[in-house]
Amino acid sequence: MTIHVSNQIINKEWTDYNNHLNMAYYVLIFDKAWEVMLEKFQMGEKSAKTTKRSTMVVETHTTYNNEVKEGDEVEIVLTYFDHDKKRLHYKLEMIEKETNKLSSTIEMLSLHVDLSKRKVAEFDEERTKLMDAFIGENKQ
Repeated sequence: MTIHVSNQIINKEWTDYNNHLNMAYYVLIFDKAWEVMLEKFQMGEKSAKTTKRSTMVVETHTTYNNEVKEGDEVEIVLTYFDHDKKRLHYKLEMIEKETNKLSSTIEMLSLHVDLSKRKVAEFDEERTKLMDAFIGENKQ
C-alpha cells in the first residue's frame, strides 16, 4: 500500500538552529496528513463535534532518516493501515520531493473514543465498512 495523502512545503518557522526541520514539526506534518485520512473514514474533526466519537493516539514510533530544510517540499504517503474493533494501526512516510529520499516515518496506534464518556469504544458498522473498503481497494 502506497497512498498519496498530502504535500507540504517546509516553513521557516519550523526550522531550528541546525537549519533543518525541527523534530516536533515532523509529527505536526504527519498529524495534519492523518487528519485527511480520518475525514475519509468519518472520524475527523467534524465527527468529533457532531457524534462525539474521535480517535486518540496512544503510541508512536518515529524515524528521522534524511533531513529536510526550509523550502523543501515533502510528500506524505500512507504505507500501512489496519484496524480491529477499537484500534487503528498505520504508518506514514515523508518523502523529500526533489531527491525522492525517505525523510521520516511514523507508525501510530490510535484508539476510537466516545468523547462523551472519555472511554474507548468500538467502531460502528458504517466506519468499519469505510475502513474495510479502503483496505480492499488498496491491497497490493
